[in-house]
Amino acid sequence: MALLEVKNLEVYYGVIQAIKGISFEVNKGEIVTLIGANGAGKTTTMQSIIGLIHARSGEITYNGQLISGMPAHKIVHLGMTQVPEGRRIFSELTVYENLMMGAYTKKDKEKIKENLDEIYALFPRLEERKNQVAGTLSGGEQQMLAMGRAMMSNPDLLMLDEPSMGLSPLLVDQVFDIIKHFHEKGTTILLVEQNANKSLAISDRAYVLENGRIVLSGTGAELLASEEIKKAYLGG
Repeated sequence: MALLEVKNLEVYYGVIQAIKGISFEVNKGEIVTLIGANGAGKTTTMQSIIGLIHARSGEITYNGQLISGMPAHKIVHLGMTQVPEGRRIFSELTVYENLMMGAYTKKDKEKIKENLDEIYALFPRLEERKNQVAGTLSGGEQQMLAMGRAMMSNPDLLMLDEPSMGLSPLLVDQVFDIIKHFHEKGTTILLVEQNANKSLAISDRAYVLENGRIVLSGTGAELLASEEIKKAYLGG
């Protein structure tokens, strides 16, 4: 069953059409990846889904409910959250305060504490630095904080926009291990990534965006094996 369904989405910036009638779906329990070069429309697609950009036309349905045009904060209440490109942590707040911001839709204090304990177990460095101002963390630590903050809301759908960007190879491996961990715990994941090799390797299905259009789709394994994808994205 499709948890998220995007139909004929068109997005404009002024007179420039950024997204040109794309359609795709994310089924419950899947990891689905959007890959493509810079400027292909991946981030615009994500921002349209979460309600930060309103599409000119098309429909976005989440869990059977039409969410096109709905404000972002209402979409988060439905069980969807995003780790945006560039992390976008609250740099002047502490690590703990950032994590609590991720739980603002939740009222159950016991569940919030349980989630916090789980995040600290997954990211011990965040617990060590819980009283540290978030802006003083390293890039890798900030990415962990952004992911932890998103998971504090117990989302059904987690959207990750370029989570490995700017990280060392060791931290990239760690980020993908964490994505797999979240997935194994039952979270459905929509991933936007330039690291096609790593993202396709963990994906159930994937779509390739070029100039605002979906030009190819298939299972992660199929696209990893595709000569076209190897030449364009995998250095083959």
